[in-house]
Amino acid sequence: MTSERDAPAQPGAADPGGADPAGDEALADAFGAVARQLREKSAETLAPWDITPAHLRALRVLSRHGPMRLSELSDHLRIAPRTATEVADALEARTLVRRRADPGDRRAILVEVTEHGASVLGEIRAAPGEAGRVFGRLTPADRADLARILGKLRD
Repeated sequence: MTSERDAPAQPGAADPGGADPAGDEALADAFGAVARQLREKSAETLAPWDITPAHLRALRVLSRHGPMRLSELSDHLRIAPRTATEVADALEARTLVRRRADPGDRRAILVEVTEHGASVLGEIRAAPGEAGRVFGRLTPADRADLARILGKLRD
């Protein structure tokens, strides 16, 4: 006699242990579609300021945490140090950030948001946002659940 536990899995049936390859694929597809939608809407939103989503993330980190070394910025953004340098170079070329000597270690350089950068960041925050267009369809409870779930996936 075969128990349910010993029976072969039905195609598409959820594994009681939580593994459902078809369900995982559907989740991955949905996640990818939302990520693409966010990238597209973000690019549209940021076009007037000629900055990329990566530039915006860096501006937000620097605005939130204050001046920092490029190595710290790369850690916050979870990108390679060389990429953080490229992002800082692009922002500096647009006078959104500046580099200055670290008063605690003259050999080190800090990156900080300029007044112009803070102004641009304020304008972007005031504009109808890309995330709001995507996540605005969610209830506050759904947003909290999504934030919790994404936090688990990110870490």
